[in-house]
Amino acid sequence: MIEFADITDFFTEAISNLKTNRFSLHSPLEEIVLKSSKGNLAYVDDRKEAKEKYHYDFWAGLDKNWIKKQGVDEKRLYSQSQQFPDFIFKAKRQEDKLICGSLLDLKDSKGGNIASFNSTIPTKYKSLEEVDVINGNNLISRIVQIRDEEAKAESYYTYQRNNFYLVRTFKEDTKRVKISLVDGSFFETVPKDHLFYQMFLNVLRNHLEKKEIKIPPETLRQVEEVLSHITDQTIIASSQIIEKASVRPRLRIMAEVHQEGNPHSTLYPQIPDKSFNLILQASQTTKMLERELPQKIRGIRVFSIHHKRNGEHIVFSYE
Repeated sequence: MIEFADITDFFTEAISNLKTNRFSLHSPLEEIVLKSSKGNLAYVDDRKEAKEKYHYDFWAGLDKNWIKKQGVDEKRLYSQSQQFPDFIFKAKRQEDKLICGSLLDLKDSKGGNIASFNSTIPTKYKSLEEVDVINGNNLISRIVQIRDEEAKAESYYTYQRNNFYLVRTFKEDTKRVKISLVDGSFFETVPKDHLFYQMFLNVLRNHLEKKEIKIPPETLRQVEEVLSHITDQTIIASSQIIEKASVRPRLRIMAEVHQEGNPHSTLYPQIPDKSFNLILQASQTTKMLERELPQKIRGIRVFSIHHKRNGEHIVFSYE
């Protein structure tokens, strides 16, 4: 259970708040996170709205002058970074091992589809190092390390954190609304590096087909081998300098969710309307949680769904 302690604590508190009407399934997702995190956040993207609208002072208890000395200037203290992710939970030290510190990104939609992933590919794990690559700067890692002062370790920057998404569909529909706290594994069914070069390979094949160009199979295999080295998101997403060009073109990494990767789609009818769910890939840890969470949260159901591309996932569901 330690592996997901921050996420299960958040889920437990969110259900408690739903029961006491501190918010509803239609409340802003930011409000749900801020009211259910119990101050366990090492990063909040919109620190201004958190303070002004929800009375959550991210920097409470810290000396502002000391914060500035750590590399976060005054204009960044209460602003909206507009970067990935929306929230990061505090990491903890257990003996010589780092635990918790999960990333949480929000996906809100009026319809049944999950909002697109902008500038990032959803994965099960991400490190602060990768977060900085995605955003093109190290603002988030600087902020997180200030709030995570007690957990800092040699491996802190490269520590692989659980990556979660708080997904809501039909947010304005009182009968069909669903919220799920989804393990990134639900979206990552092939390695990210493989995804990148296959994308470029598909673009090439489509061009060849459109232009009716025939290339020997052996040549295509050689091209695929070359493209297989295109795996670095930093290079892919950076501005390119082209000789004699007066503009610097750049590629923006985006991803849309296939229906089979949407836990709220009709392919997974077990997940009910008007529910708040925690969805985890089946493991030894989830077997423990299947015994422990129902004791903590009265009224939740536990069942499994079979991801069409990524195997069994366990759902903890509160209607």
